[in-house]
Amino acid sequence: MSSPLLRATGLRKTYRIGSRLVEVLRGVDLTVEAGEFVALRGASGAGKSTLLHLLGGLDRPNHGEIQFRGQSLAALTDGELAQLRLAHVGHIFQAYHLLPELDALENVALPARVARLDVAEAERRARDLLRRVGLEHRLEHRPAELSGGEQQRVAIARALVNQPALILADEPTGNLDSHTGEEILNLLCELRAEHNATLVIATHDARVATRAPRVVELVDGALK
Repeated sequence: MSSPLLRATGLRKTYRIGSRLVEVLRGVDLTVEAGEFVALRGASGAGKSTLLHLLGGLDRPNHGEIQFRGQSLAALTDGELAQLRLAHVGHIFQAYHLLPELDALENVALPARVARLDVAEAERRARDLLRRVGLEHRLEHRPAELSGGEQQRVAIARALVNQPALILADEPTGNLDSHTGEEILNLLCELRAEHNATLVIATHDARVATRAPRVVELVDGALK
């Protein structure tokens, strides 16, 4: 029997704010199978973003373990963890995190270039993904010249350019109007199916959660 794509056991994460310690995650257990679409629901401050960062290897827990395809992330060096993220994880951030000095095509192609993909292939993938997200006419526009919805589409394309096994989306519709948000959600579902990827979306929007076959609730740092 094959291992799940992700298995998190007993995750705890604490941050120091001034003189006090704030416990954000309090013993989270979560298993995600390959190809699943999971919605992670919770109010602002519940710990959704922190959990996504841990699952994607952007941060490390204070306690507990995360396994990706049976391999413990704790056993990896920071460099090995960076390589795992580059090859297998696509992060879609709520704040987009596009590089302001790069145009849309350059932003999307960047992870492929970092992964040492052939320049022509990296650009081909980036152009194709930007076409898929409806931005083939905005290739040379920088983030400041794009609307919020357009920036989110660029961020989605960038997350998919290395064809990741795991897509982690943090409130991907949170900054968008309802119509654009619905388009973004449809697009994520379509691209997930085409690439046979696993999708975990953190959201406080009930409309988003209803689209996912599986919903887990994060309340005060623990799954309910």
